[in-house]
Amino acid sequence: MAKKRKVAQRFKVEATLHNVELVRAGSSVRLQVFRRGEKLGDLQIGRGSIFWWGAKRKNRKRLRWDTVADQFNRLAYPKEFK
Repeated sequence: MAKKRKVAQRFKVEATLHNVELVRAGSSVRLQVFRRGEKLGDLQIGRGSIFWWGAKRKNRKRLRWDTVADQFNRLAYPKEFK
Protein backbone atom coordinates (compact mmCIF):
# COMPACT_ATOMS: atom_id res chain seq x y z
CA MET A 1 0.00 0.00 0.00
CA ALA A 2 1.28 3.45 -0.90
CA LYS A 3 2.05 5.89 1.88
CA LYS A 4 -0.16 8.94 2.19
CA ARG A 5 1.58 12.24 1.68
CA LYS A 6 1.38 14.61 4.59
CA VAL A 7 0.17 18.01 3.44
CA ALA A 8 1.22 21.08 5.41
CA GLN A 9 -1.66 23.12 6.78
CA ARG A 10 -1.95 26.34 4.79
CA PHE A 11 -4.77 28.15 6.55
CA LYS A 12 -6.05 28.15 10.10
CA VAL A 13 -9.22 29.87 11.32
CA GLU A 14 -10.04 30.44 14.98
CA ALA A 15 -13.61 31.38 15.88
CA THR A 16 -15.08 33.32 18.79
CA LEU A 17 -18.84 33.26 19.21
CA HIS A 18 -20.26 36.17 21.23
CA ASN A 19 -23.83 34.87 21.27
CA VAL A 20 -25.25 31.51 20.23
CA GLU A 21 -28.08 33.15 18.28
CA LEU A 22 -27.31 36.17 16.13
CA VAL A 23 -30.62 37.85 16.93
CA ARG A 24 -29.57 40.64 19.28
CA ALA A 25 -27.67 43.77 18.40
CA GLY A 26 -24.01 43.38 19.25
CA SER A 27 -24.00 39.63 18.74
CA SER A 28 -21.46 38.38 16.23
CA VAL A 29 -19.00 35.70 15.17
CA ARG A 30 -15.35 36.72 15.03
CA LEU A 31 -12.87 34.76 12.94
CA GLN A 32 -9.11 35.12 13.10
CA VAL A 33 -7.54 33.97 9.83
CA PHE A 34 -3.94 32.71 9.63
CA ARG A 35 -1.80 31.49 6.72
CA ARG A 36 1.16 29.31 7.68
CA GLY A 37 1.24 30.82 11.15
CA GLU A 38 1.07 34.44 9.97
CA LYS A 39 -2.09 36.38 10.78
CA LEU A 40 -3.99 37.63 7.71
CA GLY A 41 -6.70 39.46 9.65
CA ASP A 42 -9.92 39.35 11.65
CA LEU A 43 -13.39 38.94 10.20
CA GLN A 44 -16.40 39.87 12.36
CA ILE A 45 -19.76 38.71 11.04
CA GLY A 46 -22.91 40.24 12.48
CA ARG A 47 -26.53 40.72 11.52
CA GLY A 48 -26.14 44.02 9.73
CA SER A 49 -22.69 43.90 8.25
CA ILE A 50 -19.24 42.37 8.09
CA PHE A 51 -16.11 44.00 9.50
CA TRP A 52 -12.55 43.26 8.36
CA TRP A 53 -9.30 44.18 10.11
CA GLY A 54 -6.11 43.52 8.19
CA ALA A 55 -3.28 41.81 10.08
CA LYS A 56 -1.51 44.98 11.18
CA ARG A 57 -4.40 47.43 10.98
CA LYS A 58 -6.01 49.32 13.85
CA ASN A 59 -9.12 50.43 11.97
CA ARG A 60 -11.75 48.09 10.63
CA LYS A 61 -13.51 48.21 7.29
CA ARG A 62 -17.31 47.90 7.36
CA LEU A 63 -18.94 46.01 4.51
CA ARG A 64 -22.69 45.73 4.06
CA TRP A 65 -24.20 42.35 3.25
CA ASP A 66 -25.39 43.41 -0.22
CA THR A 67 -21.86 44.62 -1.10
CA VAL A 68 -20.34 41.37 0.14
CA ALA A 69 -22.87 39.29 -1.82
CA ASP A 70 -22.09 41.27 -5.01
CA GLN A 71 -18.35 40.73 -4.56
CA PHE A 72 -18.77 37.00 -3.87
CA ASN A 73 -20.96 36.63 -6.96
CA ARG A 74 -18.39 38.45 -9.11
CA LEU A 75 -15.63 36.16 -7.81
CA ALA A 76 -17.66 32.96 -8.10
CA TYR A 77 -19.34 33.69 -11.45
CA PRO A 78 -17.02 36.06 -13.37
CA LYS A 79 -18.47 35.27 -16.83
CA GLU A 80 -21.93 36.47 -15.79
CA PHE A 81 -20.67 39.86 -14.60
CA LYS A 82 -18.58 41.07 -17.53
